[in-house]
Amino acid sequence: MRTNPFRSSTTHLTRGVLLAGTLMAVTACSPDHQPHGSTADHAPSHGHDHGGGIDIPAQELGSIDFRAACSPDAAADFDDALGYLHHMMYEQSRSTFDRITEQHPECAMGHWGVAMTLFQPLWPTRPSVDELRQGRAAIERARQAGTDEDREQHLIDATAAFFRDPEPEDAGWWTRIRRWADGMTDAHDAHPDDADTAALYALSRLALAYVEEDERAGLHEEAAAVLLRVHDHMPEHPGAIHYLIHANDIDGRAGESLDVIEGYGDIAPQVPHALHMPSHLYVRLGKWPETIEWNARSAEAALRFPVGDTISFHYLHAIDYKIYAYLQQGEDAKATAIAQTALTKGPHQPSFNSAFHLAAIPARLAIEGRDWEEAATLEPRTPENQFWDSAMWPEGMVWFARGLGAVHGGELDQAREADRRLEALQATARADGEEGFARYIEVDRLILAGWRAQAAGREDAAVGHLEAAVDLDLTVEKHPITPGALYPPGEALGDLLMRVGRYEEALAAFEASAQRWPGRFHTVLGAARAAEAMGEEAVAARYYDQLLKLAGESDRPALNEANRFVAAR
Repeated sequence: MRTNPFRSSTTHLTRGVLLAGTLMAVTACSPDHQPHGSTADHAPSHGHDHGGGIDIPAQELGSIDFRAACSPDAAADFDDALGYLHHMMYEQSRSTFDRITEQHPECAMGHWGVAMTLFQPLWPTRPSVDELRQGRAAIERARQAGTDEDREQHLIDATAAFFRDPEPEDAGWWTRIRRWADGMTDAHDAHPDDADTAALYALSRLALAYVEEDERAGLHEEAAAVLLRVHDHMPEHPGAIHYLIHANDIDGRAGESLDVIEGYGDIAPQVPHALHMPSHLYVRLGKWPETIEWNARSAEAALRFPVGDTISFHYLHAIDYKIYAYLQQGEDAKATAIAQTALTKGPHQPSFNSAFHLAAIPARLAIEGRDWEEAATLEPRTPENQFWDSAMWPEGMVWFARGLGAVHGGELDQAREADRRLEALQATARADGEEGFARYIEVDRLILAGWRAQAAGREDAAVGHLEAAVDLDLTVEKHPITPGALYPPGEALGDLLMRVGRYEEALAAFEASAQRWPGRFHTVLGAARAAEAMGEEAVAARYYDQLLKLAGESDRPALNEANRFVAAR
């Protein structure tokens, strides 16, 4: 019988509830067995074909010790493939699982692994009909190969629940996620001391949190507790650290377990996504130098992992986070140069993720730079090789930027057109069962509606629209694909209140926004200006000083303003 890789002495976690007040000690692995992929002696990877990218030595994927019920060679390769899966390097994972199934078709878990790479629980991508069919076929092959391991059978059954009924009209994305999560609950209840089952169970809690609003905080807390148990026993387990970052990527948790999280790049120094992930928390904490450093390394690494003849979306993912950080330091020239380099590379991997960043980066530069003329000229659905028909939210960001540019330029008919497009995209997202995407679009539409109302002289309506945007924004979490909003509604509300001379309310709006989006250049500047307009010089000085400390090598005129104010005091 297989020895469990980690074990709690008395209790384990079940759905949404911590059954014990403290986590119990875990026992070590059998001393005569070195985990595959650990820092112990381990043969390097086996020359896998990952679409033209480099191969990562197994010891640089972290520690995986699944011990699949397959031949020794297949079991070793399985650990490599599972490592890639936990890193969310799905293309590399699939190529390794595919090779296992070709060379060892009797290995049931190889087929399971292929299926697992065909859906990504935390990403905004959705499997196509063809991918759903491929997943179901892979699960059928896993069942035909068979396994005597109850632990493996539970994992196969959980994934089978996702791929049941492969036609989209038979089951939507969130129905499939709930079925998989239910299966992972059964798997974890049956094998609570299995490291990889526990990690995937925690991942399923985080996926559920997108749609279980009332349970969101509890699901994240439970996932974090489960993952810390795994990490306590296996400090180099990639799933434990990776998913723990996602568990803490929620309001109020960003500062948790940073000592654990900052070790992710050490266990996987060549994995682009591992080098990127800590910045999910740094952006929530306003730590811009750290965000820039980690994503510079991630972007460089991502270029070594092409997907066919395209650049992996992991590259643009890192670039968008890096640009966001530079903009919050006021370093517009650096952000623009990085964007020009990144956007002229290509072609970029067709995916929702690539579409998101290709839309967000130009819109972000224009809005953060308050370059309304540039914003008004942005072209939606560019470049054409992306899957724009299923990328309502990314397309909506471009219409949002266009609308803001138009209204600030006095082109109210163009702003109305942007409003209509946002309304249509929101309706499409909601009809597709994507309530989260619909809300992101609606937040932007309400901000635009507020500025349109202000331009028309309807001050109360303008403030009402922006207050509604703030309230709606509080019902959704920052999606992990984005480093931050193009224009946070609290910041937008503060800007509008400043425009109409309601300075005390503006200061309150900026300060509230800073709680959710800390360290943003325009939020801090807005708070300083509002306090100065109120005659609150000490408060203004505090914010201007914060702005000066925040800024990097910036030539924004606002810094001259801050220096003059601080010097005068």
